[in-house]
Amino acid sequence: MYFMGVRLGMITPSLNTVLEPVTYRLLRDIPDVTVHFSRVSVTRLSLGEDANGQFDAASMVAAAHLLTDACVDAICWNGTAGGWLGIEKDKILCATVSDAVGVPVTSATQAVTDWFRVAGVTKFGLVTPYMGDMQTQIMEKYAEAGFKCVGEAHLGRDDVFTYAAIGDKIWSDLIREVAMSEPQAITTMCTNISGAPLADSMERETGIPLIDSISASLWASMRLAGTDPARIRGWGRMFTAA
Repeated sequence: MYFMGVRLGMITPSLNTVLEPVTYRLLRDIPDVTVHFSRVSVTRLSLGEDANGQFDAASMVAAAHLLTDACVDAICWNGTAGGWLGIEKDKILCATVSDAVGVPVTSATQAVTDWFRVAGVTKFGLVTPYMGDMQTQIMEKYAEAGFKCVGEAHLGRDDVFTYAAIGDKIWSDLIREVAMSEPQAITTMCTNISGAPLADSMERETGIPLIDSISASLWASMRLAGTDPARIRGWGRMFTAA
């Protein structure tokens, strides 16, 4: 039987082992939405030109073209590089890919900033595994886009593949630390960490929405494809509050 639901395409960093299983879990109770993945080579993160060159438009377009073979309704670059490369630069990248493949395109970075705008968030907390220089640049780029980071915590790690193995207690403690600054929302930024499963419990504890990069990517992709993300329950307020 031909599938008549919504197909979402995700462009995945090649070393990422978290976003696919978490996205499947998020969609577990929504059988009319399926998600399909293509990969781009990402093996390291830094502010250097060699690392940032991994996120060029050509590789993204090639990955997106493969997703169009599956007739996806929307595509998301499910990586957070736009956070340090620049929100506007990331927006231009999404538009370039969309123009090349004829499908609407968003990104994890655009998803978070879109949620902030819809929810009226101007002050946020930032939790990441990243190195200090990258964390600083993310805060600067978000400030340029109108979002002030009022509290931050980062692990200072550059072993990107092993981000996936960082345990819930570490993330929960960092979220609690950042919550002390009383932001309007906290984002766990990185699609190779397991922040999404903590949203419901941490929101009950802190009273602050937790906007995880993986969850935000799915939220934005569903909206872009014309289907309601509010059907996702038990994964925090971001799916129903904006």
